[in-house]
Amino acid sequence: MLTFVVNNDLISYLKMTNPLQKRLKIRKLLLNKYTIVFVVFAVLVTFFDNHSLIHRWETHRRIVEMEKELNYYQNEIKDTKQKNNELRSDKENLEKFAREHFYMKKESEEIFIVKE
Repeated sequence: MLTFVVNNDLISYLKMTNPLQKRLKIRKLLLNKYTIVFVVFAVLVTFFDNHSLIHRWETHRRIVEMEKELNYYQNEIKDTKQKNNELRSDKENLEKFAREHFYMKKESEEIFIVKE
């Protein structure tokens, strides 16, 4: 058998048929000092505090953006190290790189640059 424990105030509130009594009960609840303190605290924490929820959301968004940048630059460093190792390991790769990027040539060659 199930038994429920119900607060008498809740039962009396539900039994009220007069709308004026219900409004007065709600008004009394809203003007309760604990309710007012809780609402003021919630507003302060959400909007006006140095560590407000809005500030935390903005900070979290910036952290996510910076983590993306960090991953991008880590990948760039890895690619650059790989290219550096390739250039240092093979003379042909170094010569190809110098020809493509610095337009270097041998004495007996002529270079024609074609722009598309």
